[in-house]
Amino acid sequence: MSFGFPELAAIRLGFGLSPLTSPPADAETVLASVARSGPDPAAMTTAEASQIALSFRAGVVARRSGKPEPPGSKEAEQQLASMPIEDLRRRVVRAVDDPVGFGERLVQFWSDHFTVRAINRVHYGLSMTFQDEAIRPYVNGRFEDMFFAADTHPMMLVYLDQISSRGPNSVLAKRRPERHLGLNENLAREALELHSMGVSAGYEQKDVRELAELLTGLSFSHKGGFAFQQAWVEPGAETVLGKSYGGGRRGGLDDIRAAFRDIARRPETAQYLSRKLAVHFVSDDPSEDLVEAMAATWRATGGDLPQVYRVLVTHPDLASNLRKKVRQPFDYCVAGLRALGVRGKDLAALDRKVFNRAVWEPIRSMGQPWWQAKGPDGWPEEVEAWIAPQTLAARINWSLQVPRMLLKELPDPREMLVSAFGGTQSAELAWAVPKAESAAEGVALILASGDFNRR
Repeated sequence: MSFGFPELAAIRLGFGLSPLTSPPADAETVLASVARSGPDPAAMTTAEASQIALSFRAGVVARRSGKPEPPGSKEAEQQLASMPIEDLRRRVVRAVDDPVGFGERLVQFWSDHFTVRAINRVHYGLSMTFQDEAIRPYVNGRFEDMFFAADTHPMMLVYLDQISSRGPNSVLAKRRPERHLGLNENLAREALELHSMGVSAGYEQKDVRELAELLTGLSFSHKGGFAFQQAWVEPGAETVLGKSYGGGRRGGLDDIRAAFRDIARRPETAQYLSRKLAVHFVSDDPSEDLVEAMAATWRATGGDLPQVYRVLVTHPDLASNLRKKVRQPFDYCVAGLRALGVRGKDLAALDRKVFNRAVWEPIRSMGQPWWQAKGPDGWPEEVEAWIAPQTLAARINWSLQVPRMLLKELPDPREMLVSAFGGTQSAELAWAVPKAESAAEGVALILASGDFNRR
């Protein structure tokens, strides 16, 4: 194989090569590209999502009572029903069109790291706003800011039932004991176990409970919006990992932000998240040299993510571990669309039923139904989770059906072999593709190959 950094970066750090764009020339180009992964200026806000939710609820209440539905309730119901597939379309369009792809891969990584799921469709709008409000603004900044934004976002508060948490000795608990819902530790536990230090870090149950007490007061409703409810707060100082927060007149969000900042800068967080990044981008079993290099930079910079990314992008393990990672279904479909030369504007213009057949249903069949991660730990990384007889069959079906569904004329497989792999293809694939009996067969050979399914 003969290839250089541009091809390696496109395949390992982005969503693969495309005949429409040139791969990134060097590490600086890759790192600079992350700035393009910011929020969509036209994205829905939480306030707008709540208006849709309230209109939908008003229609439900009217129907149950036998009254005429208020204006806008039907439209709100239709908007909510379309949100999951339109969110996927928006994500795919951005990923397909990004020349480098590293920023969009990072958005995918961090969105999965801070997994949320709207069980009730009234919260679908919050799922759409979560990425643009809690992930994209911070993906090229400091981890502590993303950590705070994600774990205090209304969608996270709803998903982990933080909105039901009340301090056992709070003003509300004493004044209205019949309305006291008790302390909920879900958010505090996931903040430590999944979002920062990792399950094997040295915190104790006492730390979880004290952090949970510190988080009391965080609230959200579609009618009232996000607020800090002082009457829900557990009084007094809370000690988390040996450090005290609050006490006297509690500072509310300021105390929570301070705790999250300190947790984000802990060495356990540096180690856990450096390993997780290395696992996602390099290998299911990354070298200690890579992990420690990233963790050392994290510790030295206080979690400055661009500096940590730089270590990842420039480390020799990126080249030595080529094809060690399987592409998850979302990544596979985006890489396939890029390799075929499909443009984002064409995907945006597709009839919803066609997009459903080309992307929505395939990634579900491949084992990654959109917005439906089974738990707060998100999607698995290991190869075995994605390559099984049924899911592999779904990938083969995609390679056979979708190219002809989206393109009037298929690319020449011999040219596609060059443009899709840039010299990284195996000798076996390079031998097989030119012998294909048709363009459709040759294209399918490329997209269904082990070379293409792995990066």
